Formats: sequence, C-alpha cells, structure tokens
Amino acid sequence: MPVQRGSRQPNPPRRPQQLDSVEPMQVDDPDGPQDAPSNFVVDPPSNFDLESYASGYEGPAKIKRLMFVAKHCPSLSEDALRLALAAVEKTFNMATFVTIRQKLYQCTNDSKYAENDESALFVTQVNRKSAITLERLDSDLKNYRSNSIKESIRRGFDALGDHYMDCGDLSSALKMYTRARDHCTSSRHIVSLCLNIIKVSVLLGHWQQVLSYYSKAEATQEVAEAHKNQTNLSMLSRLKCAAGLAEMEGRKYKNAARYFLQASFDHCNCPDLLSPYTIAVYGGLCALASFDRQELYTKVISSSSFKLFLELEPSLRDVISQFHQSQYTSCLSTLEALRNSFMLDQYLANHISDLYAQIRNKALIQYFSPYSSVDLHKMADAFNTDVNSLENELISLILNGMISARIDSHAKVMHSRHIDQRQAMFQKAIEVGDAYVLRTKVLLMRALLHNNGILVSQASDQSDETSVDTSPAGAAPKRMKP
Repeated sequence: MPVQRGSRQPNPPRRPQQLDSVEPMQVDDPDGPQDAPSNFVVDPPSNFDLESYASGYEGPAKIKRLMFVAKHCPSLSEDALRLALAAVEKTFNMATFVTIRQKLYQCTNDSKYAENDESALFVTQVNRKSAITLERLDSDLKNYRSNSIKESIRRGFDALGDHYMDCGDLSSALKMYTRARDHCTSSRHIVSLCLNIIKVSVLLGHWQQVLSYYSKAEATQEVAEAHKNQTNLSMLSRLKCAAGLAEMEGRKYKNAARYFLQASFDHCNCPDLLSPYTIAVYGGLCALASFDRQELYTKVISSSSFKLFLELEPSLRDVISQFHQSQYTSCLSTLEALRNSFMLDQYLANHISDLYAQIRNKALIQYFSPYSSVDLHKMADAFNTDVNSLENELISLILNGMISARIDSHAKVMHSRHIDQRQAMFQKAIEVGDAYVLRTKVLLMRALLHNNGILVSQASDQSDETSVDTSPAGAAPKRMKP
C-alpha cells in the first residue's frame, strides 16, 4: 500500500461551510442571557450514578455528555473521562481520543495516559482504517452515480455521512446527509433524511434547522399515516424529542413540554439523542415551569404514558405531585436538592436558573390566588424564606403584572386589589353596545348603496380617482372607470 494512502487523515482541515442546499440558519443566538457561565463547577450530587447516566447514550452524544460532566464536576472528572475514552476508542474520532487522553493525564498524572509509542501507533492504525473506509465508500458512491440508481446513491451519501459522524467531522456529515435529498424517491426516504439532518444538527447546536426539518418530516405522508394509525411510534418519538429539545433551547418551555409529553416510553429508542431519563427530566421541568395547575394534572400527573418516564426519576415525580398539592416547602426543597444533578446536563444547565425561577413564581402566585389578603410571615414560613426576601419577590411579581395586589410593608400583609365587578360589567356592556351600533350603521349603509345601484370601486393603478356607477335602481350595477 502506498505511503500516501496510509498517512491519509480521516479528519481533513475544515473548509468554509458552503452548504448551498442546507437551510441558511446555521448558528443560533438564543434569546435572553445564558443562565450558567461556561466555567461553572458543581459538587457531586449524592444521587447521581454516572455509569447509569452514560449507559443511556451512545456515539457522539455519549462522549459530549461525559466530557461536559468531566469539565464541570472535578470529583467525577476522572471517571467521566475514563468512560468517554472507552466510548471514543470504538470510533474513528482520533482527535477527540487524543484530547481525552491529555485531559486524563492532567487529571490523574498517570503515565499510561501520556503520549507514547503505543498510543501513537493506535492513532495511526485507526486513521489508516478510517482513510481506507472513506476511500471505499467514496468509490462505491461514484459507481452508484455512474449507474444512476437513485436508491443506491442515497444510501451511498448516508453511508458517507455516518462515516464522517464516526470521525467527528460533523460539518462534512451534514453535507453528505443533505446531498441525499435529491435522490429521495418516497416519503420514507424523506423522513430518514430529516432524521439524519436533525441528529447532526442537534450536535452542532443548529436549533432552527432542527425545527425546520421536524416540520418537513411532519408534512410527509409517512408521518401522517403513523399519527393516524399509531404505527412507527419509535420514529414519532424521536421527532418529538428533537423538536422538544430545540424548543427548550429557544426557551419556549411550554412548547417543549408538549413535545416531550408526546414521546412513547415503550418506543423511545434514541440513545444518540436523548435517554428516557432525560426526557422525564426535560418534560417534567418544562411542564412545571409553564403549565397551569389543571394542565399539570391532566397532561402530566394523570398521563399514563409520561408516568412511565417519571418512574425513572422518582424525586421529580414527587416534586410535581407536591406542587399540585400546594406543598411548596417540600416541593421547592426537593427541587433544590436536585439542582446539581440537573446542572451536569449539557443542554439543561443553561436553563436551570430560568426554570427554577418560573416554578417558584408560579408557586407564589398559586399560593396567593385563593385569598383576599395574606400574612407575609406565614407565607414566608410556607416557602422557607425570610419576610424581607419574600417581600422583594412579591414586589417584582406585582410590578410585572403577575399578581394584582398591594403590600402593606408596615403590617407585612399583602392585599388583593379589589375590582368593582358591577362597574366592570357596566363598562363591558357599554363597549359591546357601541360596537353593535357601529356594526349596524355599516350594514345599513351597505344595504342603501346596494338598493340604489351604487357601486364604489378603486380605480386602476394609473389613477388615484374613484369610479362611481349610478345605474337606475334595480338595474345591475356597472363598474365605471374615469
């Protein structure tokens, strides 16, 4: 074998992205500030099982999540990096392999992770295998294109995309998957194309592209029949989870919750995207932050499907139940105990502060809603806080229009604003009456114009004048132009 071929690298230098056939939105700038700085550190959660967490994923998703844990939890860093190294050794992604070994050496100072001849030989051998595989796939694709067999060409592009994914070259993988679009001959092929592009777009963080291809998949006959006949639920669950994740990253938590709640537990098999445990956490937190009390009961607590997901995280299940039962002290304390565990999730970390704040605000609003006045001392005890801090929170809610109330700072009592229902009803009746009178006058005017055969129409674009036809009464009106 020639030396040049053996030294070929599977990860060529990245060229400028020229994905003419890909949607123009490539980089997303989420609205609102990022909740967590990129260099935050958390203590190891007592209830966090790293191996169990990692077992729910495979491929690049598993590696990225483990490296995120290693970066933000120093006490779990060594274990996370070891698991990530074991996962990356099964791929052609030698750039990440070298990076993880370097991090392990810095973390453990173990000489077996230092650069040596053995690791260099392993990298060379894997790169050689990757180059040979790439050349074979490229040759196969050329043969397919020369024979003009669309199905084979589509599979050839998909195979190249899978190979680039395995090499960690996500940009090239996206390009290969996208090029398969011109060779799709059925709605099933289009759905497969959308799922492939969604998979790599999630890893790249192209959330608008995820939603775009979700919509394209939903518009196909394949997905429509699956919805109608409740078939191929695995495909539907994958699409819903991807859309939910994209909506969550866009901070549209209610939309995200609705998507996650539509996932089927028995057919949720997408370890390269989300695990069932993660779906339970994402769906539960988004629902808590955005659903009202009735929606929370009917769509989450009473949901026979989502209950199975929540069984994987009993603490969160209890939090949702306690929130619905107005047990705010235990609800918020349990939620706070879960914070560090949730902060180790690469997608959830930037939303924890926002989600927790919305959940707490909803609890404050829900606590006050049945009363005309509330003693702030008793309310502070219910929320396990001091009166001054609670008062500041309530002032913020009042100023934002989320609570209609006034606070007596001297007596530490919050009073609901009294609305004169009688006056409000009279005002509404007057407004409805005025609207009715105006509508009646308009109808009478139209009837008079019609009875007198008068037709007023806009003149042509060349003239700003208005033409008026004054035909005899009863005669068909004719359009007159100046």
